[in-house]
Amino acid sequence: MTVLYLEALVAIALALGVLMAGAWLVQQKTGNSGWVDTIWTFSLGLTGAGAALWPVEGASPNARQWLVAALVVAWSVRLGSHIAARTRHITDDPRYAAFAKDWGADAPRKMFVFLQQQAYGSVPLVFAIFVAARAPAGGLRLQDWLGLLILAIGIAGEGLADSQLKAFRDNPANKGQVCNAGLWRWSRHPNYFFQWFGWLSYPVIAIPFADPLSYPWGYAALLAPLFMYWILVHVTGIPPLEEQMLKSRGERYKAYQARTSKFFPLPPGG
Repeated sequence: MTVLYLEALVAIALALGVLMAGAWLVQQKTGNSGWVDTIWTFSLGLTGAGAALWPVEGASPNARQWLVAALVVAWSVRLGSHIAARTRHITDDPRYAAFAKDWGADAPRKMFVFLQQQAYGSVPLVFAIFVAARAPAGGLRLQDWLGLLILAIGIAGEGLADSQLKAFRDNPANKGQVCNAGLWRWSRHPNYFFQWFGWLSYPVIAIPFADPLSYPWGYAALLAPLFMYWILVHVTGIPPLEEQMLKSRGERYKAYQARTSKFFPLPPGG
């Protein structure tokens, strides 16, 4: 059993590495690094669905495997389509453009290394999907449906936050202002919060709450929300975005930071 899970880890890492190498080629050819996040999202959906449907002892996929595969595909299609639509209207992603500027003439090589790090860093996300799909309990349980509900809330919340931000930006009267409407009054990054929230579905499905020691691998699914929180809050999500917003909005954004929760939705202060 342990060998199977190690084989899955290797296969997931190889698949993500190849797909993100493709993202690097697209970024180099187009000069628009916005496609990187698009390809990453679709790559995660493709690899995650494949991991979920990985045969169990040669048998056809069961109901839980199909459910988990459907969850990651739904997340991937929604978010990937949104990022792709946004990318078509920009020349470059400001976050990646800032990295390339700092890297100078060595930018192509460093971008490749960075994207490979992103690929291998995403392995815990897909592995969480893998272990959730292979939860050994027969038939769908209440916690499987709870996992479905959590992901549905995550997708709906992220979609609502994205649509509120788009509506704000599409209004010419808001040019140069900071979005403080709807969910954006409660969190500076509600889209990131709901993206993270959706990943809680996999440990809910994977962990055997009724018999906590019956499926130790299920606890590995906790890596998904832990990793997603770290990457969004401390690495490629909030830090470069807020740095960019401080440069472009200055004191307006500082005031927004002072009264609005960074990540978790909380009543606005001040």
